[in-house]
Formats: sequence, structure tokens, C-alpha cells
Amino acid sequence: MVEIDSLLHSGYHHPVQRPWQAERVLTKGALMYPIFITDEKDALIPISSMPNQHRIGVNRLEEVIAPLVAKGLQAVMLFGVPNDFVKDAFGTAADDPEGPVIQAIKLLKTKFPALLVSCDVCLCEYTSHGHCGHLLPDSTIDNAASVRRLAEVAVNYAKAGADNVAPSDMMDGRMRAIKQGLVDAGLSHRVSVMAYSAKYASALYGPFRDAACSGAQFGDRSAYQLPPGSRGLGRRAIERDVREGADIIMVKPATFYLDIIRDAKEQAPNHPIAAYQVSGEYAMIHHAATAGVFDLKTAVLESMTSLQRAGCSLILTYFTPELLEWLD
Repeated sequence: MVEIDSLLHSGYHHPVQRPWQAERVLTKGALMYPIFITDEKDALIPISSMPNQHRIGVNRLEEVIAPLVAKGLQAVMLFGVPNDFVKDAFGTAADDPEGPVIQAIKLLKTKFPALLVSCDVCLCEYTSHGHCGHLLPDSTIDNAASVRRLAEVAVNYAKAGADNVAPSDMMDGRMRAIKQGLVDAGLSHRVSVMAYSAKYASALYGPFRDAACSGAQFGDRSAYQLPPGSRGLGRRAIERDVREGADIIMVKPATFYLDIIRDAKEQAPNHPIAAYQVSGEYAMIHHAATAGVFDLKTAVLESMTSLQRAGCSLILTYFTPELLEWLD
């Protein structure tokens, strides 16, 4: 005889009841699509390590984005991929007015004024050494110089029309500097800042670095990205970025860091929590589905559920085009 206080099945026996058990229901508004913008203006170049993803030239951007907006796309994040611009030690090309990011911002805000345009703020795609900031003579990070430059780039993206700037560099104190820069430029009332607060030094970034041509030319980024086992450092970084004025807190990668997402939700209950399902996660799911391990749609939707259950209200994912169709 089953005790009455042990009965659970009745609460989800009928299919209509099952969604009632979810903390959140996935909507199109919870998605942000990361896209790679190349300075080859007429290009649409497949990314071999990321199925169905491309480096997109500004002249091809409208044809790619318009069908997605028609299906309900509400937000994108831009990553610049400079090929013709000279890379130097200081990331000078990051905010070049003729560069891919600023040109893409202006086009998207003209063609799709309701679309939220977010810009990743980092220097790794633009530095000759491939690191995310300026370097000292001993090849370690010059944090102060890096923060000044990152704030400058963020403000210039905002001046070009970006709705959100998202520093992914992991320099100490960059949130406060970017916020102050936006205040000084008279833009803090309309441009939000999404902090890559808990960004871990993960093995899952390989396809992205291929797509963005942003691999470090020596060493790695483990001196400024967080060690994978460091829950405490993740919590401290989240606390710092909330204190320095972040509007949105992000955890990256996503699936391997659900505990950190839950920590972020508990530490910053009044902030939106974002998770970035990174290129390696995307590729793993795609390749496993292609190998017949599971059904692609079912696995992707389950991955979205896990992120929302952990506490996310915003998910950056390369599966956004498929999800816009599946959620109809």
C-alpha cells in the first residue's frame, strides 16, 4: 500500500499538467543568437567545426537575419572577424568605424530597429598575440591598460547604436570602467552591460576560436579566465560584477557549469541570469545527433530546459535558428 504522502504520478500523469511543473517555459524572447561578422563584406563562409554556422559579411547580413526576425528573433550578439584589418598588440581595429562590428551594428539597427543588438567586447580577435588585453613586457596581462581600452571599445560600440555591450575579457574592474564610460558618454540610460562574470578556462571554446580566428599565439588564458574547479572564484566574480553595475550576469560555458548558474541566480536574484551554450557544446550535440546517439531536437530542447531549471532567463545559443522554428 502506497502512502498518500508518497504519491507523485498524479501530478503529471496528464500531458497538459507536465509543463505546469516547470519553473520557466522556453520562449523565443529568451534566446540570443551569436553571429560572426567578417570584414569580407560579400562573404558567407561556412565554419567547418560548427555545422550550419557562417562568417557573414555585412552585405549578406540582411539576407541571413531577415528570415530569422520574421520567425521571432529578438536579439543577436556580434563577434567581429577581421581578415583584412591589421592586428596589432593593442587591438586597434576592434572599434574601427569601418570594421565589421560597427558596420554591422549600423546596418542591423537601420534594417531591424526593434532587434536588440549586443556586442561582445574583447580584444583577442584584434590583437597580434591573440590575448584578451594588453600585455606587459614579460607577456603577462597589463590589467589597467586593458581595462581602459576595453571601456573605450564598449563606448564606441554604444555610440554606433548597440543596445548592449558584453565584456568577455575577464579583466579585473572592467565592469566599473565600462559603466563609467557609458555615463560619461551620456549613454548609460539606454545601453545595458552584460558581464561575462563567471567565464571559465574551458576546453569547449575550440570551434569558436576557429570561427573567430582568435586563438592565443602563445600560452593560454588560464591566468585571467577562471579555473574550472573554482566555484568560489565564480561566486566572487559574480559578486564583484553586481557591485560594479552589471545589468545582466552571464555564466560561460553552460552545460558543464549548471551549479554556477544556480549560484548566480541565488547570489543575484534581482538580475537576469544568462548562460552561453558555447561552440563546443553546440558541436558535441550536433555530432552526437548525426551519429544517431539521440534526436537533435529532443536533446537541444532538454539542454534548454536544464539551463532554465538552473536559473537562466537568457540563453545564448547557436541553435537559435532551429529553436525559432521548433517553438512555433
